[in-house]
Amino acid sequence: MPKACDLSRNSIVSIDGAPHVVESLQVITPSARGAATLFKFRFRNLLTKAKLDQTCKGDDKFGDVDFDRRPVQFLYKEHDDTYTFMDEQDYSQFSLTAGELDEQTGYLTEDLEGIKALVVNGRPVAIDLPAAVVLRVASCEPTLKGQTATARNKTAHTDTGLVVHVPEYVTEGEYVRV
Repeated sequence: MPKACDLSRNSIVSIDGAPHVVESLQVITPSARGAATLFKFRFRNLLTKAKLDQTCKGDDKFGDVDFDRRPVQFLYKEHDDTYTFMDEQDYSQFSLTAGELDEQTGYLTEDLEGIKALVVNGRPVAIDLPAAVVLRVASCEPTLKGQTATARNKTAHTDTGLVVHVPEYVTEGEYVRV
C-alpha cells in the first residue's frame, strides 16, 4: 500500500474502491516545529473522470490498484467521435470515446505509435501519449515580408483541429513537433 509521501504525478491508487490517477500534487511544509508535512493532491477517477481534491499527511496510506500499461497504436477515428486503438501485444482492438480521452484527441493522428493504454481490470480506461507528436499545419496566418527581425509566434491549426503557436516562418503543409 503506497503512502502519500511516495506518490508522484501519474501514480495510480485506489480511493474508496475506485482507481484514481494523481493529476497534480503540492507539498506543504508548515513553519511550526513538530508539525507534519502535508500533501495536497488532485486525483482523477479513471472510470467516471470526476476530480477529487484531497489533503493528506505523509504517512497516510492508499489502496493498491491492479493495472497494466500496454503499448497500443491509434488506428482511426469514427464519425461519432469514437477512437479505435490496437493492442500491439495481442492485436485486439478497442475503442474510447472523445469524453474518455479529454484533451488528448488533438494529438492523435492515424498510425501514431508510442501510446500506452492503461488497463484496469481487463478494460482499457485511458491512454498515455508519447512526449512529443508530429502534426501537420492545416492553416495559419500568412507571414509578412520584413517582419522577421523579432522572434514572434502566430497561431496555426493542425489537421487534428489542435490550435498551436508556431514561429512566423512556418507555413501551411509543414510539420511541427508538439
